[in-house]
Formats: sequence, C-alpha cells, structure tokens
Amino acid sequence: MIVFLLIYIALVLIRPQDYPGMANLGIPVLPLALLLAFGVWVIERQHKSFNSPTFILFAAFTLVAMVSVAVNGWVGGALVRLTEFLPMLIAFVLVAQAAQSPRNVLRIMATFVLCSLVLVVHGIEQVELGAGWTGMPTVQDGRIQYVGIFSDPNDLAMLFVMSIPMALLLSAGGGLLGLRRLWWWLAVALMLYGVYLTDSRGALLAVMAMLGVWIWRRRGVVTAGLLGAGGLAVLMMLPTRMQELDASEASAYGRIDAWYEGTQMFIANPLFGVGVGNFTEHNYLTAHNSFVLVLAETGIIGFTIWLALVGYPLLMTLAVIRHRPELPDARSASLWRGERAAATTLLISMVGFFACAFFLSRSYVIILYLLLGLITGWYMGAQQRWPGLPVFRLQDDLVRWGMIALGSAVALWLVVKVLLMMAWS
Repeated sequence: MIVFLLIYIALVLIRPQDYPGMANLGIPVLPLALLLAFGVWVIERQHKSFNSPTFILFAAFTLVAMVSVAVNGWVGGALVRLTEFLPMLIAFVLVAQAAQSPRNVLRIMATFVLCSLVLVVHGIEQVELGAGWTGMPTVQDGRIQYVGIFSDPNDLAMLFVMSIPMALLLSAGGGLLGLRRLWWWLAVALMLYGVYLTDSRGALLAVMAMLGVWIWRRRGVVTAGLLGAGGLAVLMMLPTRMQELDASEASAYGRIDAWYEGTQMFIANPLFGVGVGNFTEHNYLTAHNSFVLVLAETGIIGFTIWLALVGYPLLMTLAVIRHRPELPDARSASLWRGERAAATTLLISMVGFFACAFFLSRSYVIILYLLLGLITGWYMGAQQRWPGLPVFRLQDDLVRWGMIALGSAVALWLVVKVLLMMAWS
C-alpha cells in the first residue's frame, strides 16, 4: 500500500493532472490513485489500528461540515461537502495506517521534500524565463506560483515551510561519505530560497517561528524569545514585503476587516456558523485566517471538533518530547533519540504550517490532513514501541476542548478589536 500512497502524495504535490495538457484530458488521476491505494489497504492482511481520537474527530468534522450547509438552507450542499471531505478523510486514514512504521514515516517525509524541490525548481525557472514548464508565469509583483492548489504564492511557501524540518531530520542519517547529509542540506537551502521567491510574509514569520521552537528545544524559552525578537527585526529590514507589515496597510487592513466579519458571522450563527464554503457569501474577501474561517463557517460545534482534531497531534509530539522512558541499553537510547527527533520535527512542521495558516484560509486543504495523518500514525506506532506513552481518550477531554474553543473564540475577537483600533489610530 505504501507505494501507491506515495504515488498519491506525489500527485497531490506535483500535480501533473493540473498541467494544461493533462487537465484537458479529463482523466481523474488523483481520485484513481487514492482509490487504488485504498483498495490495496483494504485487502492487505496487516492489522488496521484506529487507536486515536483523531479518526472519529475527522469523521465528526465531516458530518458537521455537511450539516452546516444544510441548516443554512442548502440541503443538497451536504452531499457536495461530503464529496469534498471524503477524499481527505480517506487519505488521512491511509497515511495514519502507513506511518505506524518508522521507515514509512521517513518515506513520506522524503516524498514531501523531493516534491517540494520540484516546485522550487519550477519557481526558479519562472524567475529566469518569466514562466515555468507548466506555463504558469510569476504573479504581477514577481512572486513565484505553481498550478492547482499551489497557484497562490502563499500556499507554495506553506508547503516549503512544513517540508524544511523534514529535510533536516532526513539529513541526520548521514551515509555515503556525508553526501546524503549534504543532499538534504542542499534541499533545505533550496526550499528556503523558494520561500524567499514567494515573498510570503506569513511564510517568513513561519520560518522564524520554527527556528524559535528549535532554539527553545535546545536553549530554553528565554533564549528563543530574545533571538526571535532580533530575527524579526532583521526580517523587517530585508527588501521584502515584510517592510509593509502594518495594521493600517491596505492588504493587512483587508485581512483584519475579514477577521472582524468572521467573528460577526459566528455571533449571528453560533452553533453551526454560516456553512462551509459560505464565508464569501457574507463578505467580499475570504477569512484570511484558518481559525476564523472554521469558527465562522461551522460555529462553536465545528470549531471545537476542528481544534481537537489539530490539537491532539500537537499534544502527541509534546508527549514524546516530555516522556522519560527507561533505557536499559545503548540500542534503546539510540532508538529513543530517533523517536524524539521525529517528535521535534513533526512539532516544528505543525508550527510552520499554522504560522502560515493563521494568515490564510487553509482550514480544509489536503496537505494539512496529510500532516495530521502522519503525526497520528507515527504516534500510534510510537505507543506500540514505547508502551509508557500517554493514551489520549476523547471522552476524557470533551469539556476541556469545549472550554478551549470558547476561550479561543473570545481571544480571536479581542485580537481583532485591538488590531482594528491600531489600524484606525
């Protein structure tokens, strides 16, 4: 199954099906690849484990997405939302099943990195020639883009950002007289250059956030905070769009206004929101914030489920980082160091993704759920390898997630109010 799954992931990221010639053929390459991987998984005799709350949470969120549009007057939209979310749910399950093997975790990470490099090379060609081999030119201000779900430079940068920690983990393996390590370091450098070519302010902040988490793990929170503040000051002086980062700047103000409208949609429709996909029916701009988008479109019910869905994988990485198992021999110590390195990598990738997604409406994109599936599967495998790791049970945390969702909604509202005051002053 892993071979077909890796092919599916490569198709999701490189997207040859969206190239002009392929798109005109009308062949559903991506659904066929997913169905093939799913079919092989079904007939495999390997044990199928669902010992994680994220499985039921994703299914529940899919149901809420369907209900959210039905209660807002479009009953037929429930089926539309099912067709949108079901492939992501299947992909999530398949990745989670495959990632219980440490070798498959590295294979999936390598696929992310290698596909990202293809997109970086395409971006370099755009800069040099004005258009890449897909026929896509740079956007008007010279920022690189790709096809399909990566036609926005910010989405392209988000993929590079979340792949960088994976390349660094892969470089730790060494081998081939150091050439393997050099290759993955080169991949990191190219992806950082790709982030620069996208000129995405959110991605630059995400790189700083990921670096801050890495320094926190190595040197502590105080050092991370001080270096982070200094790094941000340097970024503000670079010749990028970071110099335009101001609450009263037109683009930033449009985002803040969209956040405000999103909170008002939630207040008017607190249970199920305005319906998934309906934000722009109530505001001319999308939310430009993944948290605001879910809150506005699915209400407190969907927001609570979604926060738990993305929150548990975060807790899983922290659980491994904080765990202190008994290590009777050098081999056990080496294996545990590898497990903690994977935990740190996945944590930093999540931080990078959500640092970008805080400024984008990317609550329902496939790469998020591939990442969540990767973490879910890795942790289920880690629990088998290290039985002392905590077991997360949804029934134990329902009230807690509800309180977190309410607190987050209030915090978002307060942040928007403060930013609007700054923009008006």
